[in-house]
Amino acid sequence: MFKFSFTLLFISTFLSVITFFGDRTPASNTSAKKENQGKLPVKANWPDGLTVTPFTGPDLTPSPACLATAATGEVYVGVDMMGSLGKAPGKGRILRLVDKDNDGKLDSHTEFAKVDNPRGIQIIGNKVYVLHTIFSPETHTATGMDLVVFEDKDKDGVADGPSKPLIEHISNPNMLAERGTDHATNGIRLGIDGWIYIAVGDFGFHDAVDRSGKKLTMLGGGIVRVRPDGTEMEIYSHGTRNIYDVAIDPYMNIFTRDNTNDGGGWNIRFSHHIQSAEYGYPLLFQHFTDEIIPALADLGGGSGTGCLFMDEDTWPAKYNHVPMMADWGRNELFIHRVTPSGASFTQKEENFIDLSQITDLDVDGSGRLYLSAWDGAGYEGAPDKGYVLRAVPTGWTYKAFPNLKAASIQDLARMLTSGSAVARINASQELLTRPADEAAKACLNIAQQVNQPLYGRVVALYTYAQLAGAQAIPSLVKLSADVKMKEFALRALADRKATLQDVPTEPFLKGLKDTSARVQAAAIIGLGRLNRPEIAQALLQTKVPASFVAPGKEAEGPHAKPNSAIVPAHLAVRALVSLNAVNACVNAIGTQNNTLALWALRYMHDDKAVSGLISAYARVKNEKVKKQILTTLGRLYRKEKDYDGSWWWSTRPDSHGPYYNAVLWGSSPKIKTFLSAVRAKSDAAGKTFFADLNARNQMGIPAFGGEEKVLASKEVKVDLDKIRNKKGQIGKSSIEDIMLALAKIKGDPIKGKALFAQQGCIACHNLSRSQKPKGPFMGQIGSIMTRQQIAESILKPNASISQGFATVMVTAKGNKSYTGFVTEDSAQKMVMRDIGGNVYTIKKSDVISRKEMKTSMMPTGLANALSYEEFASLVTFLSQQKN
Repeated sequence: MFKFSFTLLFISTFLSVITFFGDRTPASNTSAKKENQGKLPVKANWPDGLTVTPFTGPDLTPSPACLATAATGEVYVGVDMMGSLGKAPGKGRILRLVDKDNDGKLDSHTEFAKVDNPRGIQIIGNKVYVLHTIFSPETHTATGMDLVVFEDKDKDGVADGPSKPLIEHISNPNMLAERGTDHATNGIRLGIDGWIYIAVGDFGFHDAVDRSGKKLTMLGGGIVRVRPDGTEMEIYSHGTRNIYDVAIDPYMNIFTRDNTNDGGGWNIRFSHHIQSAEYGYPLLFQHFTDEIIPALADLGGGSGTGCLFMDEDTWPAKYNHVPMMADWGRNELFIHRVTPSGASFTQKEENFIDLSQITDLDVDGSGRLYLSAWDGAGYEGAPDKGYVLRAVPTGWTYKAFPNLKAASIQDLARMLTSGSAVARINASQELLTRPADEAAKACLNIAQQVNQPLYGRVVALYTYAQLAGAQAIPSLVKLSADVKMKEFALRALADRKATLQDVPTEPFLKGLKDTSARVQAAAIIGLGRLNRPEIAQALLQTKVPASFVAPGKEAEGPHAKPNSAIVPAHLAVRALVSLNAVNACVNAIGTQNNTLALWALRYMHDDKAVSGLISAYARVKNEKVKKQILTTLGRLYRKEKDYDGSWWWSTRPDSHGPYYNAVLWGSSPKIKTFLSAVRAKSDAAGKTFFADLNARNQMGIPAFGGEEKVLASKEVKVDLDKIRNKKGQIGKSSIEDIMLALAKIKGDPIKGKALFAQQGCIACHNLSRSQKPKGPFMGQIGSIMTRQQIAESILKPNASISQGFATVMVTAKGNKSYTGFVTEDSAQKMVMRDIGGNVYTIKKSDVISRKEMKTSMMPTGLANALSYEEFASLVTFLSQQKN
């Protein structure tokens, strides 16, 4: 446990006062003076081959939470002055920014619409889709989040009128009102299949409703998709935590950077999302990892935000055809080199662009990449922080995006084979507005041409399927025999539930036997969507790999290690569950398909499943299978309580699993009676087995021994007064929870002053100009940083390192090395101070190498031993230093 008498407290972000822009861009609807575009942020950094320029500053786009670009270059920025923890409405808007002459400098802007907490924007033609928080006009409290659409038919940069809701209540209103939007629903992106994909945080939602009246509930996070008209809403994948956005490649592979860093030491996960798959957070995340699709990588601490799959032929190859993933906590835009592996991928992460608290990014049809940065705007927004940059390849020249409305159907069809993903998806959307028969014919022609690039054939296929509807089925069946197009044809055949009754089963059964794992996966997913129980036997023949092994007792399994071998079996289980194939699974017990059948039965809370398992126990002779049956019954003893939105598992959930809010159900007594009878006849080893079963599944049967904890009736509300003086609470809390507590606890500045002196902070920080300079000066910190910003600087010292106080590694003659920050740097000498407060003077002529690190000299976790009250007192004292 850390003792707060640590020698140093390098609160190294306290002097990060950087002039981001010169004269400010006017905030009204007017032309901007180009000579006032200002300077680039000092801390922005990017690789060779890119040209980065400022586009807007905080006077116009403070606290930018999201952005999107139209194909023609207009940039829509979601300004969110409420931030992630604010709760007061009337602080958000969508701005439309225009570079009329395409010279890289802003010419004009308009306020497109007022919305609270904008979290995702998507442009389709003259429609602007926005995901944002809704507030009650009477109570001024959050009532949920909606996906809405605005129109701008006259193209004046202002929405023609009020928005039209497409999905309502797609977040938890209770948690929004209590905490703000920190774990709510976030980014949106259009796929080439015509669906809008939505990143859902782990607030989840209860009874979201689309325009057809369909209701949907989701416990925890994942991806939901919906048609652009607001119908056919459905869950795409489940089991993530706080994803902020989705990156979609030309073949409908979806990638996310999952923010799991503030629970139990869990870190960022980079994941490939497959339709119907389960990713395990937090119920299966530790002790049931054999049942999930693992992430591709655990990337350490961070906070994933916006993302984009870059696929533009105007970009150099080394930065193209890659997911670009923003990380707010690491102040970095990352590239992931993904390599196909079976039905999934492996990956390699690379640093790409440094940007202070980057929030989002998007690219237009000419290849201009726009990036937004929060830049220390805090957890409730700030009027003087935040900006937007533009990045283009060095040597890039502007090329006007075609007027799609003036283009012929044949011109649009040819655009489907463009090397630009922006051109392809916009041409596809325009084709959907044209006469269906002619447009469908043109798209099918492209899809069938083997000499066309695969990405062009794929988008043409999806466009054709949308245009032709049920009439596309025969042609899609033929394309499912094309080696290169099988995977996509199968997916398109099963994509829309309204036409499934006319789709034949045979292409999918053939796909199960294909040599391609990707085709197999598409076939399995399709069979699950066709909802034909008679095909369950074919699904049960899916091979379960040797990697399907449960973690050891109280051990944590690999939740972020690529395992493409598990994908077909995992998807087959999800399909069997969606079919409720109880009879087929029960009949397979004891056969060569036993493992997959019992795996699927774990999720079938059906009395027929329980009765079938009990009968199978008497029928089979194999002792190993008998134990597997008992294990399955133990899993079925409880089930997850139906989610009604009244609770949430907090930022640090109980992740033991397999349930969070576990309750008994109709067949629980039958299971208990049977298991008790078997246990009564068991020897000592058998009784140990039942004790372990009881603990693993948290069954809560005292007679079985082991862990008796029951996860029923969870309550997440915390009485702050009871824990405000509890030592070590800072180390046990997420940063969001600390910020919420800080807003309610004023703290005592006299106690804070004593802490500052007693705990060694004065060893490296001065409060008076008369003192010899050491680390960052504290005497005026309260005039340049808010309480939240000061608190974040202590809790996350690497988030925004003060200029001049980054960690520097110096190698000098005589085989000497130094690590610290530079306090003086001249042509003759360099003076450094290390973590122990020692000062070193190095002759410049002796310096062999110098490397500046992306870390602060101040270690993380220095405040872990403090109580909420103590931490608030320290922060309040520092906030009053305004000399």
